[in-house]
Amino acid sequence: MSDESGRVRQMWHLLEPLHAVVYYAPQAFEEAAALGYATDERWPSYFAWRAAPLGAAGAERVAETFHSFSPRMIGAYVPAGWSVATPDAVLAARERAVDRAYRALFGDAVDGSGFAGAAALARRAALAADVTGRPLAAAAAALPWPEEPHLVLWHAATILREHRGDGHVAALVAAGLDPVESLVSFAAVGAARPEVFASRGWSAGEWESARGRLAARGLVEADGTATVEGRALRAEVERRTDESAAQPWEALAAEERERLVELLGPVWVGVLGSGLLPSETTLGIGKV
Repeated sequence: MSDESGRVRQMWHLLEPLHAVVYYAPQAFEEAAALGYATDERWPSYFAWRAAPLGAAGAERVAETFHSFSPRMIGAYVPAGWSVATPDAVLAARERAVDRAYRALFGDAVDGSGFAGAAALARRAALAADVTGRPLAAAAAALPWPEEPHLVLWHAATILREHRGDGHVAALVAAGLDPVESLVSFAAVGAARPEVFASRGWSAGEWESARGRLAARGLVEADGTATVEGRALRAEVERRTDESAAQPWEALAAEERERLVELLGPVWVGVLGSGLLPSETTLGIGKV
């Protein structure tokens, strides 16, 4: 990994947990329940929170932008979720959820200089992001900016993570990996256990069929581990993803990026130390 790729990935690793709070915080489930969503599992609110910037999108639109989920799983929640609450109502509740969750996690610090400084720098990077051809990033970037620094930071983190995610999908498509093959190949390099990727809704048969297709390309062994060629392909996907995600960070000088890393450190530690987020996810942070 080049120094530049390392720096770009570092920013993602720092910002991703800040965004992900909305999918796990009890305050977010409370706001979702108030809208009428079931909260015995996280998926009804997950699809509502994340897809709402797209408007009342149908299942096909969500499947093509989210990429890794089984269309069958998405169809269980979309578009039915928009009959529970409109996208505008979801977006308003999402902002309330983030506000409450951050205040619960960080207390008075959300009104301090650390959050204000991090928010200002992250916002500059997010505003610089070219969202052309990046549907989730473009949808997030089109939303109005909140006023309070902790909400600005979350919104910037969301734009930047969706910008990276859209670029990652493009890199997977360029590598000839369909959604389930993308997950199988990622599990094959040890990003996470296959059981973790089962959360994306693919059946055992679909998983095995994808593994067979990858084996026919010489990308995985019979036991599902990656071949040399398979590791090289995944490394190329990650390289392209990092390269594509670098553009917004050009808006900040090197010392400003270093300052942002410094300011994000305590926030990152606070989120991870809260125990809200799972220790192993499909993103493979820290594994690749």
